[in-house]
Formats: sequence, structure tokens, C-alpha cells
Amino acid sequence: MRRSTTLLTRLAGAVAGAALAAAALVAVAGPARAATLTQVTGFGTNPGNLTMYAYRPDGLPAGAPAVVLLHGCTQNAAGYVANSGWQKYADQWKFALIVPQQSSANQALSCFNWFSEQDIARGRGEAASIAEMVGYAKSTYGLDGSRIAISGLSAGGAMVAVMLATYPELFAAGSVIAGVPYRCSPPAPTSTCQYSGVDRSPAAWGDLVRAAYPGYAGRRPRVAIWHGTADSSVVPANAVESRDQWTNVLGVAQTPTSTASLPAGTGLEVYGDDAVRLYRVSGMGHGTPVDPGSGVDQCGTATSYFLDTICSTYRDALFFGLGGGASPSPTAPSPTPTATTSPTAPPTVSPTPTAPPTCVTASNYAHVAAGRAYQSGGYAYAVGSNQRMGLYNVFYTSTLKQTAPGYWVVGC
Repeated sequence: MRRSTTLLTRLAGAVAGAALAAAALVAVAGPARAATLTQVTGFGTNPGNLTMYAYRPDGLPAGAPAVVLLHGCTQNAAGYVANSGWQKYADQWKFALIVPQQSSANQALSCFNWFSEQDIARGRGEAASIAEMVGYAKSTYGLDGSRIAISGLSAGGAMVAVMLATYPELFAAGSVIAGVPYRCSPPAPTSTCQYSGVDRSPAAWGDLVRAAYPGYAGRRPRVAIWHGTADSSVVPANAVESRDQWTNVLGVAQTPTSTASLPAGTGLEVYGDDAVRLYRVSGMGHGTPVDPGSGVDQCGTATSYFLDTICSTYRDALFFGLGGGASPSPTAPSPTPTATTSPTAPPTVSPTPTAPPTCVTASNYAHVAAGRAYQSGGYAYAVGSNQRMGLYNVFYTSTLKQTAPGYWVVGC
């Protein structure tokens, strides 16, 4: 056995997710599909002794994007894909899922070892294994290497921070759900990180990330942070410290440039030019936010450590830029504005154009008011294609083209 388990007693109630049945492979209702979550072997030297799974939806085009998903403790790859809602959007918007799985041989609770020196450095252990999976998927599946994102819960969320720090060139964006900053532990004890939080300056947190890949001068991934305000397993102070870390790394201030109120008592703070997002879900405990239902912005299954509040997966998919590559299911309704800061808008989209194509140039505010677009997190998105148009205000102007009833794309 390659791991010491002396820290596991404290971890047991802290970053755990429910153990999930293998039958949870089926994530969304609908007709039977050929695509399944499949184990992949031979992806590399695998120094971290992890298992790789991949999900490629039917009709996945060449040059598609992908999302890496990291489960929480006691969870597995199949259960996390099934209950988080990611398969729904992978099917609709045609992107692949790369899903590493931890084992009890590495860590008794199947937690990713975010606190182990041998696993959180570039070129070593579990971090290197995950990087090998990404490289294998890019070359084997023909993915667009500039559009790879990563998301994870709890221990998986902490490992997301590890990957963003140690392999920034691999990822366009990441989402840390109920996690901790990179290198909170070590040097601090894991219990201190989880139950109290560690207070460092933004510069000190940022220096830890910069030291993970000395000399790196390339683009840094954008980061979303999710945390429940009632999380007692990984205290909400970690969300603030993560915010401080990644705003410093990305060179933006710790003062939000915009805020919004979203469903389920969720507050959103946006930093810089949408470089960092912080979502605080009021009253939510420890888990991934989901919102079961058939709506465009609904997803997931409410169960242990998947908490019925708001569909974080939908918001992250848009943040990752995945909604513009393909149309959602034709049976799904068009997206609607969700932030309470948006003006009252007609409930229906523009009428069918009399002579295609119809092109409209207007402010993003006017597009939303007319139903050609919707707004989320201070940005406007085209109805149908979900392409991001820029800031949601009266000063930012966009041109939209209607290509079908209720379907708009950017440009004309």
C-alpha cells in the first residue's frame, strides 16, 4: 500500500461524498444511448495509481472541448457523472468528460490526496496521472486542447486547485466546489484547513501557486468557486481564501466588479473581467449544488452530497464556454434570465423572421429585454446558441443573427 492513513479519521466526515451504485451510470431520462462511461487503460505511466474513465457523447465532433471531473471521498466516477448533471450537458452541447477515479488502495476513503506532498507537485503522483489522462484524451479523441476545463467536489475540488496550479497550461478554466486553496495542506494540518480555514494574504496564496510551476509565463485558467454558507465539513472561510488566491494569481483585485442574486439564495461575485467567480449558496451544507428538473438550467439528482439548490453544472458549463458549440436538445425550452438584477423582460423570444436571416444590432441590455438573449453573472448570452456576448449593460453592443425560431448566434 502506497499511502499512510493516519489522517483519515478526521477526513471521514469532512470531505466525504456518498458511496454510489454502479447502476448510476444512467444520468438523464430519454431513449437508450450507445454512449457510456468507459474505463480507459494504457493512458500513461500513471504514477498516482488512478483509474481513468471517459464519456464521449454520440456525435462528438473533432476538436470538441472536454471537462475533467474529480469526485469527492467515498464517491466514484460513475456516481459523480450520474448525479452532478454533467452528462446532460455533454450530450446537449457535445463535449467529452474525462473522469479520474481514486481507490481505497491509495486512500482508505477514496479521497484524492490533495494533502500529500507526493501527489500535489508537477510531475508527481496523482497530479501527474491526471495530466496524463488529459494528454491521452486530447490525442486519442481529437479534442481541442485550448478548451479543457476541470471541476470537482470537496477533496476533488481541492485537487482541482492542485491541477490548476501545477498544470495551468492544460486548462482553460476550473471550478472548485467546497474545496480549499492550493497548498493549504501542507504545511497546515488538513483538519485546520477544513474546520477552521487558514488565513493568508492574497500575495502569499498566489506565491504558492506560482511556485508550483516556476517560470511559467503562459495563460492562467479562469476559476469559479462554489461554497455553501452552512458547510461545516469544509468551512466557508476556504471560499474566501480561494478567492484571494486565484484573484492574485490572475492579477485582479479582491473587490468584485459585479454581483448578482441567483436562485436558491445564491449570491454571485464576479472579479476582474470574469476571471474569478465566487458563488455563495445560502444555507447549503457540504456538497455539489444541483437542481433536479427538465429545465435548461436544471440538472442532477438530489442525494447525499448532491444538494437540491441551484444547478452549478449549468453555470459552470457556460463559464467554461461550452454552451455555444452546439444547440441544446430541440425539446428543451430556451434559457431564461435567472439573476434578479435583470430587468423585467417579455417571457417569449422574438417572432419568426419574415426573411432570413434577421440581424439585430443593439446593446446587450436591449437584446435581453427583447428576448434575444439572457443574462447570467453580469454577462449576456444569446438565446439558443448560449454564446457569450460580453457584459450585460447598455454600453456593450452586439450583433445577433436569428438562424431559427428561438435560436440566435453572435455575428451576422
